[in-house]
This record gives sequence, structure tokens and C-alpha cells, in this order.
Amino acid sequence: MSSSPAPLTERRLLGIGLALGGFLMFTGIDTSAKWLGLAAIPALQIVFLRYAIHLGIVTAIYLPGRGLDLVRTGQIKTQVLRACALLVASVCNFTAVQYLPLTVTGSIHFTMPLIVCALSVPLLGEPVGWRRWTAIVVGFIGVLIIVRPGTDAFHPASLLVLTAAASSALYFLLTRRLAGVDSAATQQFYVAIFAVIALAPFALSDWAWPTRPIDWAFFFGIGLFGYVGHQLSVLAHGFAPAAVIAPFAYLQIIFMTASSWLIFNEPPDVWLYVGAPIVIASGLYIWLRERHLAKPVAEPVYRR
Repeated sequence: MSSSPAPLTERRLLGIGLALGGFLMFTGIDTSAKWLGLAAIPALQIVFLRYAIHLGIVTAIYLPGRGLDLVRTGQIKTQVLRACALLVASVCNFTAVQYLPLTVTGSIHFTMPLIVCALSVPLLGEPVGWRRWTAIVVGFIGVLIIVRPGTDAFHPASLLVLTAAASSALYFLLTRRLAGVDSAATQQFYVAIFAVIALAPFALSDWAWPTRPIDWAFFFGIGLFGYVGHQLSVLAHGFAPAAVIAPFAYLQIIFMTASSWLIFNEPPDVWLYVGAPIVIASGLYIWLRERHLAKPVAEPVYRR
């Protein structure tokens, strides 16, 4: 949660390993959300749990040592907008995973770097050439192959995942604006406390307790996965540059596929094998292009 040290390039393998551990934890968030949804826990309560437990961990670890420094920020409006973007992403995604396999939600969410690239034009004033616009269009063709609108296979929840990806893209861009302004701990504190305050009236009015012992593991695990995942991500960037770590984020689809198949008995269909590589290839092309142009890399990681 604290600011990471400058990348130690001679320890890149350690950085990549830590990042992969983080991606596994982020998969645990979605797995927990889907499990709790199937256990009849309301979606808003699941999102509330994810942030309330995270807030408790962050506060317990950092408040005694930092005191009021933890809550001081130079960009309160940006912090609130950033927290709102992530909250929308979480609500949309946690609702969607109750209706769609994790392989589908994960593949669609990998459009986030494409959306970041598109939004960088109006929000950051960055030029985007025809090559990257082509990659954006091709990537969304891959999404159409996965969700197949107009067919019986299409589920409206796919639109929620796209909304989540767009909100995550806005979150990423706002995070870039806060770089060097507030510490990672402060940023995560505001993300968590905003979600807790916003959702508390809805979550507490329709509260449901788990009924099976295994449900309790996911009940508390969802917040723990979020905290540990973020910690591993921050540590990873202390040992390897973002440009090195970013391509490995797409390996998360392997974790998502394993969870979907082994835990929920939802193997991927043939169309996912066709569409997902298109989406991933488009994101990797944009990563290569932005690296060539020496711009910040849009990492396709889960920040829910």
C-alpha cells in the first residue's frame, strides 16, 4: 500500500512472480463474488463486503503509524471520482459474474486497455494514430465474437461487463493523474471508504448471512483477496518496470478459466477460444505501440 521503490531490473523474475500472484488474487475476488452470489448473498452486499474488509485491513495496518497523513489528499475531487469509477466497475462486474462464466467476464474485461487508449484522446489530450484505432476496433470485434449479440447465446449481463471495463479504464486514467500526488495507501483508503459509505444503507438493509461453512471462507476471503492482490501488485512494480509486467496480466485468463471450469463447472465454449485471443492480441499490440512511443503502459489488471 505504500509507495514502491524504483524498479530493480536485475530482479525482474521476482517482479513477474509477484505480479502473477496478484493476478491470482484478483481472480479470487471474482470467484468469491460469483460463489457468494450463487449462495443468495445480494450483489450490493458482496461489493460492500469486498471494500469493508479491505478498509478494515488498510486502517488497522496504516492508521496507527501514519495517523491523519493517511487521509490527507491534495486532490479530493479526483479521489472521489476515482473511487466512484471503481465502485461502478465492481457493482457491474459482481452482478455480471452471477449470470456469466468467469471466462466470459474476464475476456470482456480485457478490453480495458483498448478503452483506456480511446479515452486518452478526450480526457488526456493524447493523440491516437490509425494503428491503435484499428487495434481498438479489432479488439471489440473479438468481444462481439465472444458475446454474439442477436443470438440465443447473448446475455444482457455482457453489457454490464463492458460498463465495468469502461469504468476501470476511467479509474486507471485517474490513477495516473494522482501519481506522485497521494500515496498508494491513501488512494486505497479513499477507494474503500467511499464504497463503504455509499453502499452501507443498501447492504445493511438487505443483509444475508452465509448458511454453509464454505460460504464463510468466501465471505471473508473476498476482501482479503483484494488487499493481498493489491499488495502483490505494488511489490511487483518495485522489482520490475510496468512495461515488463503488463503483458503477463493476460495470463490471468488462465486463472479465470481454471476457476470457472473447476469450481463452477463452466468450461469455455469454442467462441471464447476464437474471440479471446483477438481481444488479447489487440491489447498487446496497443501495449507494444505505446511502449514504442514511450507512453505509460495501460495495464489490463483487475482493480476491483
